[in-house]
Amino acid sequence: MKLIFEKSVSGRTGYSLPDLDVPQKPLSEMIPKGLIRKEEPNLPEVYEAEVVRHYTNLSRLNHSVDVGFYPLGSCTMKYNPKINERISKFDGFMYIHPYQNEKTVQGALELMYNLQNLLCEITGMDHMTLQPSAGAHGEFTGMSIIKKYHEDRGEYERRKVLIPDSAHGTNPASASMCGFEVVEIKSTKEGLVDLEELKKNLDEKTAAIMLTNPNTLGLYEREIEKIAKMAHDSGALLYYDGANLNAILGKIRPGDMGFDVVHLNLHKTFSTPHGMGGPGSGPVGVKSFLKDYLPIPVVEQDQNGLYYFNYDLPKTIGRVRSFYGNFGVLIKAYAYILFIGKEGLKEVAELAVLNANYLRKKMSRFLKIASDLVCMHEFVVDGSELKKYGVKTLDVAKRLLDYGFHPPTIYFPLIVSEAMMIEPTETETKETLDKFAETVEKILEEAREDPEILKNAPYTTYVKRLNEVLAVKQPILRWQKGENVKYTDL
Repeated sequence: MKLIFEKSVSGRTGYSLPDLDVPQKPLSEMIPKGLIRKEEPNLPEVYEAEVVRHYTNLSRLNHSVDVGFYPLGSCTMKYNPKINERISKFDGFMYIHPYQNEKTVQGALELMYNLQNLLCEITGMDHMTLQPSAGAHGEFTGMSIIKKYHEDRGEYERRKVLIPDSAHGTNPASASMCGFEVVEIKSTKEGLVDLEELKKNLDEKTAAIMLTNPNTLGLYEREIEKIAKMAHDSGALLYYDGANLNAILGKIRPGDMGFDVVHLNLHKTFSTPHGMGGPGSGPVGVKSFLKDYLPIPVVEQDQNGLYYFNYDLPKTIGRVRSFYGNFGVLIKAYAYILFIGKEGLKEVAELAVLNANYLRKKMSRFLKIASDLVCMHEFVVDGSELKKYGVKTLDVAKRLLDYGFHPPTIYFPLIVSEAMMIEPTETETKETLDKFAETVEKILEEAREDPEILKNAPYTTYVKRLNEVLAVKQPILRWQKGENVKYTDL
């Protein structure tokens, strides 16, 4: 399918407006002179049908969970039930305004209040804020709370945060943005936190340890209670990155492991669209002793049963975003939790772990798996052996596009050479997993017989192999008539 961007033809129009039938002042009296255009805007002149067809064709170029398998490790790209979308579009949700009187939005406040409580129950936390816009924003919020907590205690010297070398890149970034010094903790050969390394770096200057459990290798940190005790004995707090919560839903709670602060990704674990599919949501939960540091306002219920915004948190870190969070995402997550129920959440974890281990075992016949341990929701392939065929993990990922699969996360975690991180999620069938494994095996056969096939892939996508260095250094962020720069010019 060929897309032609220059569709404008002089004289064509896609709208029809009635004649203005109200008195109008001269433009110069309504708008400051410096803001009035000196020339007409260079807008395209097209029929409505052409506009609709153009954007519809563009949308068909995108891959999504509604189109096919999306094994993006650590991103939990599960199917998004359409009933959640429908509920979020109810008039009572869509047509309210954050500045309305609280008495007129009791239903919305009740939903937020109930969602806070459900997320506290799921995570083992005592209090929750729904404000943060996404996971990394939640991390920043959580680390800001930890920072203010230590400062209130007069412990200004606590400026060190310990983070495993397998962590998500947002962890050290969020800690650094809060003014902390990041110390990387090496992993064991198994891919778990090295307790000896942790012990060496824990001292009176440590503010927190940031962990993902299961970690990015898909492995459960079995010494988590020891880690929590080590942190607390040194006066530090334990922070939970909730990106991988999908693996333990209903089975074990971060709060019971010893974590003090938790962020969640509603747009991952609780099945609301994310990435190009919609905004995220990164609620942050805390134990009771940290409640007063939460961002304001939080939703509470008074003695008469009315819901309200509570701004009276004496040690609050303040607002972390406008209004009260991405409300549309909160609706979808709430609907998902109510629909699937307590037992359903447990089944999500069970199927996610089953699917990951099934695919791991199947792919271990022809690829090296980074860890021999049983995985949780995802696993990591060590693609270093691809070098003997003259290809890289990137080439395999590009070739997968030709077979209709979105590639898994590649080159992460950084501690694995030529890594591929694969997360099938609980919503994929055995047939899909079988087909994916067979396709990867077929691509490896191509690598052995004719590696140039992989090196020049993809062939079936609208945009072919990019010059990724040029795309990063000279990004084209908007289309302009007459520009002819192509990232495919290698």
